[in-house]
Amino acid sequence: MTSSATTPEEYLATLPEDRRAAMQQLRQAIKKHIDKDYEERMSYGMIGYVVPHSIFPAGYHCDPKLPLGYMNIASQKNFIAVYHMGVYGSKELFDWFVAEYPKHTKAKLDMGKSCIRFKKPDQIPFDLIGQLAGKLSVKRWIECYEQMLSAPREKK
Repeated sequence: MTSSATTPEEYLATLPEDRRAAMQQLRQAIKKHIDKDYEERMSYGMIGYVVPHSIFPAGYHCDPKLPLGYMNIASQKNFIAVYHMGVYGSKELFDWFVAEYPKHTKAKLDMGKSCIRFKKPDQIPFDLIGQLAGKLSVKRWIECYEQMLSAPREKK
């Protein structure tokens, strides 16, 4: 579910109380660990953390008017989601996260390529998500992103 909120605070204010508390805690954990050069803003109707154009003028390759996204958090219909492009773009980071996850929660890992879903807010490993946010500096994320763009694509 995308939101028409224009600020993270406005987004959080629209959430049901149980989701709002979990999303606020998730946001705090991310902000505690994430590289200060990422910018928090609304992105794709979610709270997003992006590389501003002042650091990476090329922006997102599919729409260069948009800054390069790094991660988003959202309250979806049936779950809270963390979208982290680093786990999609870095096998090393993906492997680290999958290995660490069971050490932080008893909940089964529900994960797609870049999406981590939490059906129960009380099972979110907030500190682990914060650590994940801090794993890639802006500089390292840009390097990883550029490597993904230059890698040969598999033909279907």
